[in-house]
Amino acid sequence: MLATIVTARLILRPRGMQDFDACLAMNSDPVVMAFVGGMPDDPVAYREELARRMEETHPPGLGYWSVFARAEPDRLIGWVSLVPCDDAPGSDIEIGWRIVPSDWGKGYAPEAAAALLRHAFVTVGLDRVIATVHPENIQSFRVAEKAGLRFAGDGDYLGEPCKVYEAMREGFEGKEPR
Repeated sequence: MLATIVTARLILRPRGMQDFDACLAMNSDPVVMAFVGGMPDDPVAYREELARRMEETHPPGLGYWSVFARAEPDRLIGWVSLVPCDDAPGSDIEIGWRIVPSDWGKGYAPEAAAALLRHAFVTVGLDRVIATVHPENIQSFRVAEKAGLRFAGDGDYLGEPCKVYEAMREGFEGKEPR
C-alpha cells in the first residue's frame, strides 16, 4: 500500500477508483491530452483502459497518487506517478504528472513531482528516475527541471520521439522544487 505524501500545499494520496470520474474528466480534456497521445478514438474502450490502469498493482512503493490542494482536499487537481517504463526486469522507473488546466501555473506539478522524487530516492531507495516528455511540451520541460530532473537526451517513447529527463539519488535527497 502506498503512503500518503503531504507537502507545503498538496496532499498526494494513493489513487483509487473513487478518483475515476475526476481522472476521466481530466483525461477527456483535449488540452490535457495534447502531448500524451491525444483524445482516445473509442471512449468506451478508454474508460475500460483507465479502469484497468487504476486497478493495476505495481512494485512496492510505486504507483499513482491523486493530487489535491490542501486548501481544497476534496477536489482532485491531478495525479503523479512513479511506475516502471515497461514490464521488463531492470527497466527504468518513470515519473509522470498531470494537472487540470485550471490549476496550471500554480507550481503544483513541480511540487508534487519533487515530493515523489524524494519518495523514490529516500523511501523506495531508487538510484535513478526518468521522465519522458513530448518534444514540444515546453511546460513539462519546466516542470521536470523545477522538480530536480535534468535533460539527459533525446529518446523514444512507444515509437515516438521524446526528450528524456533524469534525476539521480546522489545529491538529490531533500531538494525542494525551484
